[in-house]
Amino acid sequence: MRGWIIWFVGLPGSGKSTLARAAVDFLQYKRNQDIVYLEMDVKRKEYFPNPSYTKEERELAYTMFGDEAICLAKQGKGVVLDAAAYKRWFRERVRQRFTPFAEIFIKCSLETAMQRESTRPQGQVMAGLYAKALERKKTGKQFPGLGEVIGVDVEFEESPYAEFVLENDKLDVEEAKKQVFDFIQKWLDQVCSDEI
Repeated sequence: MRGWIIWFVGLPGSGKSTLARAAVDFLQYKRNQDIVYLEMDVKRKEYFPNPSYTKEERELAYTMFGDEAICLAKQGKGVVLDAAAYKRWFRERVRQRFTPFAEIFIKCSLETAMQRESTRPQGQVMAGLYAKALERKKTGKQFPGLGEVIGVDVEFEESPYAEFVLENDKLDVEEAKKQVFDFIQKWLDQVCSDEI
């Protein structure tokens, strides 16, 4: 069976992880294929058990993340990636090295992302990410384990090549899932020989 890669990208709080996990469930139900879910927040801790949160470390983590996805897809697996990937070259590097590849950009305003993220409990990602980044920017106060925060310290670089852009400021979760599933189903029908 032909392998493929789908990468969910966007700001922290955009809804990308919720939608990526839902897509994995959808694909596992719909396809007779190994589906692998790679989440950067988990993988980064495997790559760097004692992280320094430097720019160089982040770039290396994204290189390793992309290489792992490519390796799995070459084995015939369907790979779903969940990572903000704020620099275009993180995604383009994978796109240039493996086909079929699809970027799903979960787009929302920084204000919406901040509101959603403010209610998220502590998990793989530090709780109160944006509030802490804004306080650090304003006062210089440091928070251990807080690296550059996308939307505050660095901008998300949108790609004109994204295969699907979901405007996710006002959608409820079920409608967002429906639009994502519709795209994935059509895309896989087009790029893979077997049908969903």
